[in-house]
Amino acid sequence: MTGETVITVVGNLTADPELRYTQNGLPVANFTIASTPRTFDRQANEWKDGEPLFLRASVWRDFAEHVTGSLSKGARVVATGRLKQRSYQDREGNNRTSIELEIDEIGPSLRYAKAQVTRAAAAGGTRQAQQPAAEQWATPSSNEQAWTAGGSYGDDTPF
Repeated sequence: MTGETVITVVGNLTADPELRYTQNGLPVANFTIASTPRTFDRQANEWKDGEPLFLRASVWRDFAEHVTGSLSKGARVVATGRLKQRSYQDREGNNRTSIELEIDEIGPSLRYAKAQVTRAAAAGGTRQAQQPAAEQWATPSSNEQAWTAGGSYGDDTPF
């Protein structure tokens, strides 16, 4: 949508994502991402942590179940999404405002870790088993076989 504030955050989950279901049975996962800036202090010759930003985040539907099944407390993540402002009244009747991140995409940061990605089954279980990502590219397509055998590409696009 036009005018929405889209950001990317790199940080660590402060707790396991919490999966809940709405009254209509819609899954939603909520969690907090802590992002702490680090700067190098040349005089002290060391890295120093700045003030951490704690950003509440949410994901919906199958995405929520994928996140809760894949990420846990302490995981370093890269998340992109839209900032949403929500106004409410607290228990004392005071008006409050919170800023939350509605996640569009999230995944583990591979800067300090490795990840094994597996494709999730489609809702209703209709998706066929998929080859692991590395193997999908290992077998040449018929067009690639023709090209490497000295032939040329046909009318079909190679991708």
